[in-house]
Formats: sequence, structure tokens, C-alpha cells
Amino acid sequence: MMLQVKNLCVSYGAIKALKGISFDVENGEIISLIGSNGAGKTTTLHSISNIIKKQSGSVFFEGEDISDMSADKIVARNLIQVPEGRRVFANLTVKENLELGAYLRKDKAEIVRDMEKVFSLFPRLKERVRQAAGTLSGGEQQMLAMGRAIMSKPRLLLLDEPSMGLAPILVDEIFEIIKRINADGTTILLVEQNAYKALSIADRAYVLETGEIKKSGLASDLIKDESVKAAYLGG
Repeated sequence: MMLQVKNLCVSYGAIKALKGISFDVENGEIISLIGSNGAGKTTTLHSISNIIKKQSGSVFFEGEDISDMSADKIVARNLIQVPEGRRVFANLTVKENLELGAYLRKDKAEIVRDMEKVFSLFPRLKERVRQAAGTLSGGEQQMLAMGRAIMSKPRLLLLDEPSMGLAPILVDEIFEIIKRINADGTTILLVEQNAYKALSIADRAYVLETGEIKKSGLASDLIKDESVKAAYLGG
């Protein structure tokens, strides 16, 4: 088992954001967490990465308890998060942003190879390699945020709303690239409001509502589920 989340509880003051959720991610899977705004999706990722404090519950990554591990040590274990809203370093170039993704690595030849891999996944980044990241379009910044994460050599990649604010044609492109990253051997936990797209590429999925998992199963089953259709797929 790559990731196990057990009875995770998180509160913001009096508001219970996560009410004891449990789920797991197997090696090689794409797992989608779907749910409306405020369901607790981003909070789940932040608590796995230890960006926010858990009230209770535990997180195991590749059998190791990382519940109280600092965020930088979690990154060093190759559990990497691409945050919502992209968060690229606006004043640095595309190349410098990608190099920052590899800042914990010492394998110089591999870093060069991975940079080429990023450019093959995202040809537009190669064209803009010397441009400041802040001058890129929203879609290009999303590609850069994902490319920067790939430079960290993730074993598990947490993607937070990768399609947010993108034109439909770019959304399709981003999801195709997520499938390619997964096919290349990276396990993915995907948080996404575009439930149809998320379910269409996932192996399994969990439906989060007001801090609780209400449904889970094969993505191919959930995409046909009448209650899921009504709530999230406009059906």
C-alpha cells in the first residue's frame, strides 16, 4: 500500500473540516477525491503533506508513519504536492522554477534527463524556458507547477485542482498529461472539482461531502451512479 489515511480529523476553530476520514492509495493508481467547494478536499491534501495540523488520525506512506513528520521531510520522501493556484515563483524563469523542483537531488545527469522529460511532456515550457514564470498564461503556469513537481522525482503526486481556471481545451491537455505521468510510473492522488474529468481518468474515487467520505468505489462505477451524476456531473 502506498498511502493509508486513517480516521483523519482536522478543525479550523469550531468548524470540523474533516470528520475522521479513511482511505488508501495503491501503488500505480490514479485516485480521485471529488466533492463540492468546502467539502474538505484541499484540507485532506494539506494534512497529508503536513502543511496544516491534524487534530487526530494518522497517515502512512509506504508503510512509514508520516503523521507528525515535517513537510520538508515528507518532500524528501518523494511525496510531492502541486498546490491549488499553481504557486510558481513569478520572478524566476521557467528553467529556474524547474531547477528548484530538483533542489534536494544530487544526481546531476538524471536531473538533466528529467528536465528533458518535462520538456517532452510540456513542449510549451521549452519554448519559454528563459521567460519569467509570471509572464506565462494560466495554463502554462499549471504545466510549470506540474513540471516542477516532476523534477522532484515523485513517487506519489498530490494534484490540487489542476484544471481550475483553464479553458476547456487546456483542461483536456492537462488530463492527458496526468495520464502520461501515471503511465510513466507515478502514483497520483487527484483533487478536482471537474468530477467528470477526474472520474474519467481515475482507477478509483472517493466522494467527499462536508468532511466525510460518502461514497467510494471504482471510478467507472461512480461515473454511472445516479446520485453522483445528480450532484456532480450535471446529470
